[in-house]
Amino acid sequence: MPAIAPVDAPEVLHLSLVLGGTLRDAEGARLGRVDDLIVRLGGAGYPPITGFLTTVAGRRSYVPAERVATVTPGAVTLTKAKLDLRPFARRPDEVLLKHDVLDHQLINVEGARLVRANEVELARLDGWWRVVGVDTGARGGLRRLLPKALAGRIATGDFVDWASLEPFSGDLPAMRLRVLHPKLAKLHPAQIADLVEAASRDEGEEIMQALGGDERLEADVFEELDPRRRLELLAERTDAEVAELLARMAPDDAADLVADLDEGRREAVVELLPEGARRKVRALLGFDPAAAGGLMSPDFVSVYRQATVAEALDRVRRSRLPDEVLATIWVMDARHRFLGAVPLATLVRADPEAGVVDLEVAYLPRLRPDADFEEIARLMADFNLTAAAVVDDAERMIGVVTVDDVLEVLLPKGWRRRFGLLGED
Repeated sequence: MPAIAPVDAPEVLHLSLVLGGTLRDAEGARLGRVDDLIVRLGGAGYPPITGFLTTVAGRRSYVPAERVATVTPGAVTLTKAKLDLRPFARRPDEVLLKHDVLDHQLINVEGARLVRANEVELARLDGWWRVVGVDTGARGGLRRLLPKALAGRIATGDFVDWASLEPFSGDLPAMRLRVLHPKLAKLHPAQIADLVEAASRDEGEEIMQALGGDERLEADVFEELDPRRRLELLAERTDAEVAELLARMAPDDAADLVADLDEGRREAVVELLPEGARRKVRALLGFDPAAAGGLMSPDFVSVYRQATVAEALDRVRRSRLPDEVLATIWVMDARHRFLGAVPLATLVRADPEAGVVDLEVAYLPRLRPDADFEEIARLMADFNLTAAAVVDDAERMIGVVTVDDVLEVLLPKGWRRRFGLLGED
């Protein structure tokens, strides 16, 4: 649902009514034409207009905002009669509203979706003209098709507050999103992945580059991307950069990504992985990707049956695995053979001095690495499991298939968008 401007909000000025307007001197004489408005990003609050790109006597010129007295529909008036025609050189964090924002996609971090700026809305705040939002609806586009005398009568339609938006850099690589928007960083990795998939290739790459400062988040987003987009993003990275990314991903997702790489590149990338990650990925690549061995993750927490509850909880505390993986603690005997599982909640409620073997250990059925998907789904449904153990011929536990692994196979591609999790305008 579009954001609604407060009742006491200042009057909004549409960018389209300023573009192409007349540049006038202090006496009202015509000097030239207004071609674009420049804003500076990166500060707190709504970004201020720092200058105007104009054409005077056929020459492209820059007018600083402090030399402008008024901005009205159809005209920008200077404070002095004398015009200082400065050449324009874009500074860091500056964006051209017509060139970079109008008719472009922006990230709506509040709604976790991409929106198109059919109009840019300006307002006078704290002594500056500032960008306060964009109109993403049909009214914004219609306004620009009509003569300015009629366009001014069309009110703002689907207004999105600028505080919720993040623009792309367009064709200026030096201005790409260098720092991840705080609100964007709070989105779930799956939501960010949806943004990347909905964006163009360059825009998607820009989002991923902005994640570079948070290596864990970058890896989580890659795990959520569809194979086609992942390969597009990896095409521009070196083998060493791909290996660094894979090392931060869950082993099963890393193995899936390696399997999708060109055959000539796979071995070179795998060889660059740290020893532990390389061993896990090689093991997973040796299984049928459609069977339990190919779907499982080799990362899980297990304890010996003779361990105390306190020792088991300490193992959980020291683990760096994701929270969802730690929901179930797997139990084995002295020979590493699988015995069953204990929910983390049971351990938390138990006496720390009690032995794990004294608790109610669930002796669950297990899967073989060659178990097909039908067997996996049937077992998890029959026993109401969120995770199932995979064991080798010696009954030693080698991995875990989780319910999300099953859902990824069952659900069609693009299911998040079809169910409205990405959002539409």
